[in-house]
Amino acid sequence: MNILTLENVSKKFGEKLILDGINLTVPEGSIYGFVGKNGAGKTTTMKMVLGLEDLTEGSIKIKGESVTFGNTKTNQWTGYLPDVPEFYGFMSAGEYLKLCGEITGIPKSELSTKVKSMLKKVGLEDSKQPIKKFSRGMKQRLGAAQALLNEPKLLICDEPTSALDPNGRREFLDLLYSLKENVTIIFSTHILNDVERICDHVGILNEGKIIADTTLTDLKKQFASSKMEVLMEAKDNVLLEDILNRLIHEGKVQTYEKANESYFVSYSGDYADLLEELYGSCKKAHIVPNLLRKIEPSLESIFLEVTR
Repeated sequence: MNILTLENVSKKFGEKLILDGINLTVPEGSIYGFVGKNGAGKTTTMKMVLGLEDLTEGSIKIKGESVTFGNTKTNQWTGYLPDVPEFYGFMSAGEYLKLCGEITGIPKSELSTKVKSMLKKVGLEDSKQPIKKFSRGMKQRLGAAQALLNEPKLLICDEPTSALDPNGRREFLDLLYSLKENVTIIFSTHILNDVERICDHVGILNEGKIIADTTLTDLKKQFASSKMEVLMEAKDNVLLEDILNRLIHEGKVQTYEKANESYFVSYSGDYADLLEELYGSCKKAHIVPNLLRKIEPSLESIFLEVTR
């Protein structure tokens, strides 16, 4: 079941077309990586999903109900975390979440328990200092707690790791991944390594169009290359080259090249068959590969290919 559906969504600012008939589906229970270059229209799309920006054409539905500009009824199911969330710096994390809960109508009988639970979930249960003394990473975790306070079904994160250092990014990504059992997450970003780390679905936005909307596994299969890496002890390289040259003559290997200590082999046919052939040939020659692996495409290499 899809929790979010965009159908033929277009957006113009004046005469400038920002989004051109995009179609996108986010399955319930997924972490959906929404990627594109800076300025591609990711934030505009997220604002439309939240009902904060009007559509020029098309429709957006959350849990089957249409999103309407200015009517935030569908926001009962959504939480939102911007790239740089803002807080009252003089408050503690607990005080701030209590204020948010009071504003959004969480019953007083439930509020204290919810706040404590949420602070524990994001790793801020022991923090008593004012928010103004928080690191960026701590502020992002507090922002996530605020977005999750009303138990949304869909959490929208807009470039949440862009301002974090490597440690802060790692901690925040671990937090997002830990939430996936309870909430569907849209992770909008231009940092492709972050998407590969935690996302199971991906949509690529380029020049106002969705050019991919699928699982990360299927996307990598679609762009899989017929290449493998072989690493031997240096003394065995001559014997390996003899084997590879024979396989070229037999039509099982197309080409190979040596880079640093490894051989990168382009082949035709089935990878498993070549792996068995190559390993068997090495065994007959009394040499043992240190490494035999298929080269999988990275999301970055796919992104560069489809957006060039």
